[in-house]
Amino acid sequence: MAKSLYETLEVSENASKDEIKKAYRKLARKYHPDVNKDKEAEEKFKEINAAYEVLSDEQKKLQYDQHGDSMFGNQNFHDFAQGQGSNADLDDILRQMFGQNAGFGGGGFGGGGFGGFNEPDLDTSAQLTIAFNVSILGGKQHVTLNNDSFDIKIPEGIQDGQKIRAKGKGKSYQGQRGDLILKIIVANSPEYEREDDTLIKIFDIPLKVALFGGKVEIKTIHKDITLKIPQNTKQNQKFRVKELGVLNRKTGIKGDLYLKANIIIPKVEDLDEEFIEVLKEKLPEN
Repeated sequence: MAKSLYETLEVSENASKDEIKKAYRKLARKYHPDVNKDKEAEEKFKEINAAYEVLSDEQKKLQYDQHGDSMFGNQNFHDFAQGQGSNADLDDILRQMFGQNAGFGGGGFGGGGFGGFNEPDLDTSAQLTIAFNVSILGGKQHVTLNNDSFDIKIPEGIQDGQKIRAKGKGKSYQGQRGDLILKIIVANSPEYEREDDTLIKIFDIPLKVALFGGKVEIKTIHKDITLKIPQNTKQNQKFRVKELGVLNRKTGIKGDLYLKANIIIPKVEDLDEEFIEVLKEKLPEN
């Protein structure tokens, strides 16, 4: 069974998806009308696009592998395309063969661009590490890529592993520019842990405040606060501060901040000797 679409892309019928894609890119560059001014180049470019559109789609490729060139009246694809004339709408013809979803994107075969070929090639992927505080508060991060320097806006509450798309900062080709897709890496914080929209911070309090109560000034990511400490506060006891956590980008609601008490025990050698004797006598052993 003749299968001339494979011949059009100059690959074997057993070619892998990657081999087909590689062959298409090579031929599309060679015969693109903006590059090749030969009169026959435009028609060749149309054929290459058509062949790739079929062979890059699993369902259409399966149909073609089953029926081969019988779908073109047992002609090879070149003769079929030539027989349609210069005004033929090959999109419509292939829709009839493969169904309504067999169109070739904006512009069809006659478009001046590379269609599905050009866009993926122009996007660039990279990683960007940002400070923990920037991931919580948002801000700007300066980026230098391919001799181009610019600022990237970091949205408030972004999570580690999420991606940001910078329009028009990818690779360029013939006046077109792709996008830069940045995977965000959030640096660890020595002060905070993050659990979804919740922040957790350990804060120090003197033993006296833990025993008898008092107030402690605490600097948080969002603002400075005064926390009231009740008497008999225990080690690692948590205090909830509403809406001083992380902004949920979907709901627009901020999570909470949990403050964990770390009680500072004074060194015995720093205490007054008489006070030490009283402690020895009065402190319970259990």
